[in-house]
Amino acid sequence: MIILVLNCGSSSIKYQVLDMKSDSDFLLLAKGLVERIGLEKGILTHRVDGKDKFEVEAKIENHTVGIEMVLKLLTDKERGVLNSLSQIEAVGHRVAHGGEYFTRSSRIDQNSKKEIEKLCELAPLHNPANLLGINAVETLLKGTPQVAVFDTSFHQTMPDYAYMYPIPYEYYTKYKIRRYGFHGTSHKFVAKKACDLFGMDFSNSRIITCHLGNGGSITAIKNGKSIDTSMGFTPLEGVIMGTRSGDIDAGIVTFIQDREKLGFAEINSILNKKSGFLGVYGKSSDMRDIETAASKGDERAQLALNILYYKVLKYIGSYTAAMNGVDIIVFTGGIGENDPHIRLMVGTHLQFIGLDFDEDANRGVRGKDVILTKPGSKVKMAAVTTNEELVIAQDTMMVVNENK
Repeated sequence: MIILVLNCGSSSIKYQVLDMKSDSDFLLLAKGLVERIGLEKGILTHRVDGKDKFEVEAKIENHTVGIEMVLKLLTDKERGVLNSLSQIEAVGHRVAHGGEYFTRSSRIDQNSKKEIEKLCELAPLHNPANLLGINAVETLLKGTPQVAVFDTSFHQTMPDYAYMYPIPYEYYTKYKIRRYGFHGTSHKFVAKKACDLFGMDFSNSRIITCHLGNGGSITAIKNGKSIDTSMGFTPLEGVIMGTRSGDIDAGIVTFIQDREKLGFAEINSILNKKSGFLGVYGKSSDMRDIETAASKGDERAQLALNILYYKVLKYIGSYTAAMNGVDIIVFTGGIGENDPHIRLMVGTHLQFIGLDFDEDANRGVRGKDVILTKPGSKVKMAAVTTNEELVIAQDTMMVVNENK
């Protein structure tokens, strides 16, 4: 089954085309990125294995135009991978927020579109863009099955005492304020992959997955199900991130609003766009810049790093307690996969739970699957590369086959 996977942002479209023989047997035919949609000069970068990267600059007015450009490239005689668009048997979309309505990946129809639209108020930066991609495909690939794969659905197995906030219950009944969690496709994928790496049973294991990038979240997975995760009602909660604060005392928000005379939009911008690594270090939100500055003695850069190490350790400790132990700890995401230093700082502080960290195995490893503990270590650790697009394709194939 040939599947087009789309991940639509407010001004961008990531795409992959995969030929899915089965869950584990697949071929990546093409991938690319459409950027700067709606601006004067947009960019489409297209990659096919074995061929040179192709890049085109043009005004890309909206998502429909962007996807139309992608489809033309996919069937181009020189740079394409398809003979015709009829070869695309399904389209899988990453959708950020599924709320309580979507507990699993779902076939897109008019009812599901309405529900995704209702959830735009919970994910105003993501769900509207996801809908733009869905509507564009409806126009350009009429009749092709579409499937929505939700960031939140994997976390719908959390017990109520993990997802409820201790605020008046009426706010849950009225507004559905609760913990939802995000990065679900990534957490599920790397947890399964780590189990394969260590020869463990995913449905009979205790795993802590650390998805660390510009956005970061940590999840406790017990016997194949998410039982807690660090991101909450929004992606703002949890560990320190590139520009997001992560966990803070809620009283800080009202205090700053009062003292600085700020409105909702202003305080929201501070917490989501001006905090985190950028807020502490002050010069950049990029981990590479911060580590370089810290190595040269910049105290605020080192402080930002220390906050991250400490937060990750606290979550690992609390989730180990919640599951009455842990079997595997996984690092993934842009930082988790490519930053040996954070893995070192965390791994060498976990001897108390029986983790024997392998510094030699960790040294210099970037973007590869690698076991980070010594043979005989009671608790295992690994860096595992994530592939959210593959999960979307797998779920899309499953849902389409169910509905045949």
